[in-house]
Amino acid sequence: MTKNVSQYVNRDLSWIEFNRRVLQEAQDVRNPLLERAKFLAIVTSNLDEFMSVRVAGIQDQMRAGLTKTDFTGYTPGGLWKRLIKRATQMVNEQYRTYREVFRGLSKEGIFIRSFDELNATQTKAVSEYFHEIVFPVLTPMAVDQSRPFPLVHTKELYLAVLLQREGDSTEEEPLFAIVQVPSILSRLVSVPGRTNSKKSEFVLLEDLIEQFINTLFNGYVPFSVHPFRLTRNADLTLDEEGAEDLLEEIEKELRRRRWGIPVRLEIGKGMHPYALETLREELEIEDNLFEIDGPLDLSFLMKFVNSLPGHDNLRYEKMEPVYPREFDDTDDMFEVIRQRDVLMYHPYESFEAVNDFVMQAAYDPDVMAIKMTLYRVSGQSALVQALAKAAESGKQVTVVVELKARFDEERNIAWARQLEKAGCHVVYGLVGLKTHAKILLVVRREQRTLRRYVHVGTGNYNDNTATSYTDIGLFTSHPVIGGDASALFNEVTGYSSPYEWKAFGVAPSDLKEKLYRLIDRERDNALAGNPARIIAKMNSLSNQEMIDKLYEASQAGVKIELIVRGVCCLRPGVLGRSDNIRVISIVDRFLEHARIMYFSNGGEEEIYLSSADWMTRNLTRRIELMCPVFDESLRQILINMLKLNLDDNVKARELKPTGLYETITEEGQEPFRSQFEARHIEKWKGRA
Repeated sequence: MTKNVSQYVNRDLSWIEFNRRVLQEAQDVRNPLLERAKFLAIVTSNLDEFMSVRVAGIQDQMRAGLTKTDFTGYTPGGLWKRLIKRATQMVNEQYRTYREVFRGLSKEGIFIRSFDELNATQTKAVSEYFHEIVFPVLTPMAVDQSRPFPLVHTKELYLAVLLQREGDSTEEEPLFAIVQVPSILSRLVSVPGRTNSKKSEFVLLEDLIEQFINTLFNGYVPFSVHPFRLTRNADLTLDEEGAEDLLEEIEKELRRRRWGIPVRLEIGKGMHPYALETLREELEIEDNLFEIDGPLDLSFLMKFVNSLPGHDNLRYEKMEPVYPREFDDTDDMFEVIRQRDVLMYHPYESFEAVNDFVMQAAYDPDVMAIKMTLYRVSGQSALVQALAKAAESGKQVTVVVELKARFDEERNIAWARQLEKAGCHVVYGLVGLKTHAKILLVVRREQRTLRRYVHVGTGNYNDNTATSYTDIGLFTSHPVIGGDASALFNEVTGYSSPYEWKAFGVAPSDLKEKLYRLIDRERDNALAGNPARIIAKMNSLSNQEMIDKLYEASQAGVKIELIVRGVCCLRPGVLGRSDNIRVISIVDRFLEHARIMYFSNGGEEEIYLSSADWMTRNLTRRIELMCPVFDESLRQILINMLKLNLDDNVKARELKPTGLYETITEEGQEPFRSQFEARHIEKWKGRA
């Protein structure tokens, strides 16, 4: 490496590399074809959020005239150019992969057809569908002196239409109109099969509208029709201090999001220059233009794959989560947790156990109070219904709802209102801090005393994502953890003096400092000639001070292994600075989401579960939680889980000093895929 290379990898460039690893899953021929199509959809959704939040923020800095470099050495302008260049390369690669995947799907009888490929019967069928279903929903919007340019909604698909009056000369200036492709209808329209054919055939909704676009403009001749899609700045700007009602303030801000500053314009390949110039002028977007050779917004592939019947041979083998064995033969979960702590690994073990625990607490006459945090909740949450039932039965139910969970704000507002109507105490956290901790506390009366039962998780209380994210949940009745849990809720919901945590590390008060102490302890052990090791699994690592701490530990001889799925600003393997640090990322069928920290501690091993990534926002601007695992057998289970990840040589990618990721290949080594191995519950729980 040259001397002028920063000792840190830029956060946003690292994110681009993460999304490239997602794209590699779409390109991996070992993955079933329909699963590869899903990964193409995920690449699009990821890039949408990145553009609307991260790139939008960089553009705000550029507009403000900021030229100061960040800690990785980039100015906003320099970073913006590099990001757009890499994003453009990735999108081009994504669409090459799209064409490859659908060539493969066509061999399996799944086609997206163009109109000239349809026979007369099929053409008649889609024509009837257009006139009966699509046409009544469409609204052509002309742009002229009397009709200003309409509002273009973020991330919605539109058609830009150029027209001439019948009989006008082609030299006349074109007329311009837009038509929104209705998102309420499926992007892929099923085409009836050919005679004796088992093929699944579809046409794109925008192609169907284009084919019959003349029906929307009587007396005019459409001569150019091309799709476009706009991405706007989607970050919320809230004055929490001055907001009398946070719900109302967020609802207003969500409405304002529709008018966010344009960030990116995607257009179909070959758009007419006049149409493009009109869009650029009216939307006031000069740069960040993506010309797409294929259907815009491939996120539709997720819904398409999920709704496509049959073709199980083109999907991952179904995996049914098993119910945690510890709760298998009992109707009283409290009795089990009183006797021992219980660890769950989702999605291999069922999230239903959490739902059942809250439901049992709701109906148990000895339960006096239930308190929990909700960050992202599924559409039909059994937890919310159980909490409402508990409140209606007279229990004290307190729910800390995070209204500012990005892109889930509207759903969380709806649940908050439902819980309030049921009689729950709904709290919206502390001003300026997102509540990201995942914790559930049940207070129960037992033999003239009170006992606290706690569930701590690394992921959201969401039964949908619990089937597709890997996360850890811990049930415990340990009195020290119970005491800390009560103190945490008191700090969030009321006035409370700073609390001296007995077990927890809590952000923003002391989590960062506690992690520093744990890292420094390993450093001191290494300097004293004792074994020293850190294993940390998380989603992102971008806090400069935390990275510097890890560099210090590495220089002292601490062996550090990091499993970081997404952004990693640490540059490993640099001689004299980070040569004792190894970083891998695993992208596979399930989203790696658990946060687990291991410290060898001179042989007295310690393991922690956490809601927090090692990012500045998590350590300083969110309420986060790190909880120790006291049970020795459970600590060993978690170490086994970490070893599964570290041994992965199929889906793991290793971060090199260049900031790029490479596959892990060792000659003669048997393939080892950690997510496949993790399915063997009995094995990693040490029972086999």
